[in-house]
Amino acid sequence: MSAQLPRTRWGGIADHRFHPDGFFRVAECNDTFWLVDPDGGRFLSKGVNTVRIDQDYIRNTDRAPYADACRRKYGSEPAWRAAAAARLAGLGFNTLGAWSDDAVASAGPQPLAVAANIDLGMSFAWARNDAGVGAHQDFPDVFDAAFEKHTVERATQLCAARRNDQNIIGWFIDNELRWGADWRGSDELLGLFLNLAPGAPGRVAALAWLRERHPDVVAFNAIWRTPAQSWDALGNLARIEPPFRRDPIYLRNAADEAAANRADNARAVFVADCDGFARIVAERYFAATCAAIRTADPHHLVLGCRFAYVPPSGVIDAATRYCDVISLNCYEAGAGAVIDSYGETRPCLIGEFSFRGADSGLPNTNGAGPLVATQTDRARSFRDYVAAGLRKPTLVGFHWFEHADQPAEGRFDGENSNFGIVSIMDELYEDLARTMRAVNQEAEALHDAGSAVS
Repeated sequence: MSAQLPRTRWGGIADHRFHPDGFFRVAECNDTFWLVDPDGGRFLSKGVNTVRIDQDYIRNTDRAPYADACRRKYGSEPAWRAAAAARLAGLGFNTLGAWSDDAVASAGPQPLAVAANIDLGMSFAWARNDAGVGAHQDFPDVFDAAFEKHTVERATQLCAARRNDQNIIGWFIDNELRWGADWRGSDELLGLFLNLAPGAPGRVAALAWLRERHPDVVAFNAIWRTPAQSWDALGNLARIEPPFRRDPIYLRNAADEAAANRADNARAVFVADCDGFARIVAERYFAATCAAIRTADPHHLVLGCRFAYVPPSGVIDAATRYCDVISLNCYEAGAGAVIDSYGETRPCLIGEFSFRGADSGLPNTNGAGPLVATQTDRARSFRDYVAAGLRKPTLVGFHWFEHADQPAEGRFDGENSNFGIVSIMDELYEDLARTMRAVNQEAEALHDAGSAVS
């Protein structure tokens, strides 16, 4: 059993299957993917998100109840970091997930690995939106010549100085980009680009791409049903409305989609337009961002963009070509089917998952994922989720969301849920903790054998 095998300082299994090369990497053995730690250990990234004392402020205030409780309990932030690092290591976690305080990584009895999100693409959109440049960008305008320049500058700023840090697994490019219709709106990615400001590079590119696919504007309008009688007139429309609306990507049924397209050829062509354009956007996005990271930091992995749901196949294809690891956030009861959706040629890492308990005293009215009755149910759900995921040969890590509970009054976006390993008062949820410790200890054996937790 893995519990009886020696471990490296990083927590990897020191069984000499892999050689050390000083940095984390991915490898395959017996048709199963693994991370390999800097000392050559067979490694799974067992992480926790948002490990920081100032995790959440109450919405529209400067009050951070978890931070207040920890300062009273520990007296200082360094003391809290040391306690948090020791607790995570004691529970068998080996990685600080996204939005964590990196200083925790070296504050405990053993080093923790780091997997940080750098918002490489969306920071371009946010900067344009904050400056009031053009129409609001819900997805970064990857056709803008300034986009590539931005990615190079930001990757250099955030990654270059840490290129020789051994404890960094790699970099998440972004988090939960909008690849189509989802909870944020019904627009397709093509629609988002078509409705950028007139003259915006992304709008120009989208219009040119449609014109190339549909040279005859009359034939185009038979599909898209716009009031424009020419391509120039189309480019001058204040808003281009889609002729069809699809359900959010994660609610679509493949059989129903196929039947709807068979019944209406115009819909089928529209869908092909949308999915084809998403493929082009993904190609440009991943090519630019991955190149920028690797130029700034050739030693660490590119961990993908933390897909919030399974995107169109063309997007997966592009991510697979450019990223070292495909990252996905999955708040389902189980992740097996979702992992399978990404194929067998790239390792996957679950960037977020969680279960909330109705007995926690928190409202749990705003927040993703299953709500279960008790803390015992939370523990059982964690065990079942991770054990099933580890049966998948592509899974190389799983990161729990998140370290501490959210405030009952709601954080910046209103979330008020029992996501924590610890409460707002920094008290450990013991049932969950015991199960996490046991599952984390046996994770490598489960992944190696493809077996379930007994």
